[in-house]
Amino acid sequence: MLDDLAPPTLNADAALVAALLAVDPSGLGGVALRAPAGPLRDAWLALLRQCLPDKTPLLRVPAHATDAALLGGLDLAATLQAGRPVAQQGLLARGDGGVLLLAMAERVGAGVASQLSAVLDTQVVALERDGLTQRLPARVALVALDEGASDEEQMPATLLDRLAFHLPLQGAESDDDAAVDWTRAEVEAARTLLPRVSVPESMVQALCAASLVWGVSSMRAPLLAVRVARAAAALSGMDEAEEVHASLAARLVLAPRATRMPAPAPADEAEQDNAPPPSDADQAEEPPPTDEPEEPQDPKDDAPEEAPDDNDETSPGALDDRLIVAVRAAITPGLLAALKMGQARLARAAAAGRSGELMKNQNRGRPMGTRRAEPRSGARLHILETLRAAAPWQRLRQQNAAGPRRIQVRREDFHVVRFRQRRPTTTVFVVDASGSAALHRLAEAKGAVELLLAECYVRRDKVAVLAFRGTGCDMLLPPTRSLARAKRSLAALPGGGGTPLAAGIDAARELAVQIARQGESAVVVVLTDGRANVARDGGHGRTRATEDALDAASAFRLAGLTALLIDTSPQPGDASRLMAERMGATCVPLPHAGAAGLSQAVRLATPSGVR
Repeated sequence: MLDDLAPPTLNADAALVAALLAVDPSGLGGVALRAPAGPLRDAWLALLRQCLPDKTPLLRVPAHATDAALLGGLDLAATLQAGRPVAQQGLLARGDGGVLLLAMAERVGAGVASQLSAVLDTQVVALERDGLTQRLPARVALVALDEGASDEEQMPATLLDRLAFHLPLQGAESDDDAAVDWTRAEVEAARTLLPRVSVPESMVQALCAASLVWGVSSMRAPLLAVRVARAAAALSGMDEAEEVHASLAARLVLAPRATRMPAPAPADEAEQDNAPPPSDADQAEEPPPTDEPEEPQDPKDDAPEEAPDDNDETSPGALDDRLIVAVRAAITPGLLAALKMGQARLARAAAAGRSGELMKNQNRGRPMGTRRAEPRSGARLHILETLRAAAPWQRLRQQNAAGPRRIQVRREDFHVVRFRQRRPTTTVFVVDASGSAALHRLAEAKGAVELLLAECYVRRDKVAVLAFRGTGCDMLLPPTRSLARAKRSLAALPGGGGTPLAAGIDAARELAVQIARQGESAVVVVLTDGRANVARDGGHGRTRATEDALDAASAFRLAGLTALLIDTSPQPGDASRLMAERMGATCVPLPHAGAAGLSQAVRLATPSGVR
């Protein structure tokens, strides 16, 4: 029982990251700490506080902080009392020389991410608002507390690129992996030594080479790796970085950013020396010696050229190889599987499962700042911003004012609240219920649609179900949020008959256009094998039916709609790929994925709004 209540133990890498960040906070940018709230994360934050100097600012940044809270602005009370503009420092300027804690970093808005990124780049807060112009130092480090429960929840890429460490926080698995207790005195000594630490040019080139080999496209990554190597050398009490520090930097900085596996190295000369001797047939193919006399050669030409020794530990090539090996050792099997998915698919996975697009609204939704305008047509007046706009002009306006002294507010001072809300999304499922689909994949398509219906219900999205078979397309379910109705309509869907693909695409286009006219977002998901055999007029014939289907797909693309085509045929074919190109849709051939695989593919490819 007492063992269960023991505090968690950090692993060595987590403790080392905290110490390195304390050595050079503003130079390293910060750390993206991916861990849920709990004792382990509290232990890491306590270790960071222990390593930082006394009285270091440690401030929390709200995920939805406004520009006034971050950058500062007009101090309304002081301005009205003094009769002149008085500036108020923001959170970034108050945190100069310290660390900012960004809670729920996976949900941070684009505005907050851009402001933090600009400060991490320039180390300066540029305040130009409310009639004020100031530039204040903001040498800060950012600790982004990423509490995402799955890979779909990710921090903004602009912030991740500027943070040296991407640390998935884990406890120590054994006593050998336990954290080293770094003391504040050791960190202080390293901070004093840091300006005198140098990095050899060969080490910088090796880190850049390792970055290219592992597909790290950002130019900030090798720069941050060099800074980590300097901080590690200072923490070791050395005035020059060595190979062990470069390997550590590659493991902590480059490995989490890797996007591809390096190409296999060519066979070395030792394997060629151990090759079997040539056969008689190979010797027979050699040209016979000629009778022409050979020209005399200069003895200098016979001298062997001095080639660089790859086994020499001081050669740049050997250092490159060792850094590549260091990165390979730090990559986990799960990360290797993610690399095989590709960056485009990872980006789509990060955006999956969210609600519809953001749109501006005058009276409803979440507040997103203010704008200068008159409160007409139901617009809400923002009192504080209006007073801030009027405050700098009070001394001038009250000079000619008669009567009691009051705040003079004019029409040009009015500020109204801006709102935004998410556009409702309707997912239109177009199911091929023909005889070929019923023979192959109709059951799996039904299972996939049922899974997607449950996800749409969680996001409160509307769904509609269309089915085409025989000679036309029927609407089994109009747009609704009722999960029970959708499942009943899908369960009663029979299979058999021809494939009127053109009728299905036309019906999906008309319904999606109607949804868009109502101010909603429409996403069309077509599940078919792409092989049409029924024309628009109901006539049979694969050639004419295919031409009609391609014409319908072209009209669908001209309408500017978003679509996804799932190839449900046993083997992926050119018919579905050509149909998806004409529709402007994403084609996902999944011959053996099953219902769960189809559901996951739709979630990865379905576009979504920005958070």
